[in-house]
Amino acid sequence: MSIFEALILGLVQGLTEFLPISSSAHLRIVGEFMPGLSDPGAAFTAIIQLGTEAAVLVYFWHDIVRIVRAWWLALIGRIPRDDQDARLGWVVIIGTLPIGVLGVVFKDQIETTLRSLWIVAIMLIVFGLVLGAVDRWAPSKRGLADLTLRDGLLMGLAQALALIPGVSRSGGTTTAGRALAYDRPTAAKYSFYLAVPAVILSGVFQLIQSVRGDTHDIPELWPTAVATIVSFLVGWFVIDRLMKYLQRGSFAPFVVYRVVLGVALIVLLSTGTISA
Repeated sequence: MSIFEALILGLVQGLTEFLPISSSAHLRIVGEFMPGLSDPGAAFTAIIQLGTEAAVLVYFWHDIVRIVRAWWLALIGRIPRDDQDARLGWVVIIGTLPIGVLGVVFKDQIETTLRSLWIVAIMLIVFGLVLGAVDRWAPSKRGLADLTLRDGLLMGLAQALALIPGVSRSGGTTTAGRALAYDRPTAAKYSFYLAVPAVILSGVFQLIQSVRGDTHDIPELWPTAVATIVSFLVGWFVIDRLMKYLQRGSFAPFVVYRVVLGVALIVLLSTGTISA
């Protein structure tokens, strides 16, 4: 992989990670149009996602520090256990469990079979339509203060579906959040919170395996570093724009984009223009 290719992939990662359009699907698709690259690989994808999650940490730093501090103080009995921020900490922990368990159990399939572009195309269309329907008809009567452990677990299960490229981590969690009657900014913000432990643990795990040579999918050092830095810078900008947009806009444009991209991908695959 060249540095130029790494710049492109980092840009794609930063632009798509926080939008409900599946960053892993876009990296997989873009890789097909880069000579000699094809699939950048699950390890490369997981590692450069550390850049976008660093953007989440920077953007929501004060919120995250407040939540972690409240969770710890409640755990040791210094503040009430029903404190809102402490409860939110538990909701994030509970919501992270599904993707952690399923990511380990289905690791081989995630790195091989599930990266087929046929699966990517179908997931883009199907889950795009589900997001559109839910966002159109679900009420927006609940906020961050209403998050419960049950809802956190349900959204965590939806996040786990993003192990399949094309589903989208943010798309899965926001769809579940909207289905549970949370407003759009709340669904998006919880999606960001929920992604932090999941993506960091996944990226660090893949990074350690790559350094130790314990995996066949070993990304190159400098291109991966460049892509990670670019994804951080672009990701921060996208978070800021998205949070402002969701104060007044819907997910409809992303639904249309997903369906169009999925159909285009099916056409390219059917005509033999690209390989699955």
